[in-house]
Amino acid sequence: MTLQFDERQRELGRRILAAGPICDECLGRAYAKVGRGLTNGERGRALRARLEIAGAAGTCWVCGGLFERAEEWAQRAAWRAEGIEFETYLFGVELSTRIEEMEALFAERFPNEEGESAKHAFNRVVGKAFEARLERPATVAFVRPHLSFVVDLRHDALRLHIASLYLYGRYRKLVRGIPQTRWPCRRCRGRGCPACGYTGKQYAESVEEWIAAPLLDAASAERAHLHGAGREDIDARMLGDGRPFVLELVSPRRRTLDLGALTSTINAEAAGRVEVSPLELVEREMVVRLKEGRAPKRYRAVVAFDAAVRGVDLAGALSSLVGTIEQRTPQRVSHRRADKVRHRRVLGISGRLSGPRDAVVEVEGEGGLYIKELVSGDDGRTEPSLAGRLGVGALVTELDVLDVRSDPIAERSGTVDNGEGLS
Repeated sequence: MTLQFDERQRELGRRILAAGPICDECLGRAYAKVGRGLTNGERGRALRARLEIAGAAGTCWVCGGLFERAEEWAQRAAWRAEGIEFETYLFGVELSTRIEEMEALFAERFPNEEGESAKHAFNRVVGKAFEARLERPATVAFVRPHLSFVVDLRHDALRLHIASLYLYGRYRKLVRGIPQTRWPCRRCRGRGCPACGYTGKQYAESVEEWIAAPLLDAASAERAHLHGAGREDIDARMLGDGRPFVLELVSPRRRTLDLGALTSTINAEAAGRVEVSPLELVEREMVVRLKEGRAPKRYRAVVAFDAAVRGVDLAGALSSLVGTIEQRTPQRVSHRRADKVRHRRVLGISGRLSGPRDAVVEVEGEGGLYIKELVSGDDGRTEPSLAGRLGVGALVTELDVLDVRSDPIAERSGTVDNGEGLS
């Protein structure tokens, strides 16, 4: 294709070439919108030929030889990408102070609406050179690329970010005494000390670790984070169909996983302690849906009273609790949660005496409702409460979550859940 330059464009070219040595890429990107299917380098060479001006010899005064190093940066990126499974990529560049100043000067001296920035041009050039070095197909993606490279010219460094993998499922916690996520040792804050046996953990196991272990190995990922639709207390079980969660695998070197086999492995290795439903790949937005969805939940609590209670009084007290409950941050979590008053709804509640001073109570409540405090009153911090209605001290001795009524996969939306309440 023969490029046609009008008189204005030719005059601009003469002025640019007279200003000092300039590479074909920087000359051509001043005309990036002229012609189709050409590189900026080809535009620059075409303009030189049209004007019959070779230009001054030496390093480009605008980019300082940046585009001459594109092949070098592409090779460095290809080396970094070895052994990583990916299909899409994206390059970015952080210009040196000198290049930024020259870019600003170039734009000031030669204003032109047809031009392109050094950043955009370089990212495209180095990306094409990167693709040419790969032994597999890969394409640039401006949204959620598997690999993101940043060429840091200020420190002559190449940074690489590998996009996380997100796996959705539901988990059941079948025993008490296991936290949802890894809990750093309170004394050493995860560094390792005699109190935690140098494990850095307050508890030896967690739901997160049981689920993550086989997946970390399969994906060759650096670490994992479990994002749950709320969380149950350490001493509570999660039964029924389980609690929705997303496991984030950070910096995975493998992205193709046999999720059916891995689900079976998790359930076999955590048998009797944790179970997961079949896993599926999701986008990272699912984490937000989990955190924002205030799904109703159903609980079963074993309650001990300080004195004998009549069945008729229990029934009346329970029915009076249906509606809005005012709960100040419970004392048991006040060290790690903001001290404020929350309003949550009891949607339904029933119970039966199992002895003169014992009962089994089932509650359906809005997400974020504190069940233990609904029963005990928490020294007046929850109003109304079962203990307050009965005028008898009451304590939850066992708690199970029976149902989390949320299906983020099917709903793809939901009401807001701030995730502040513990079951």
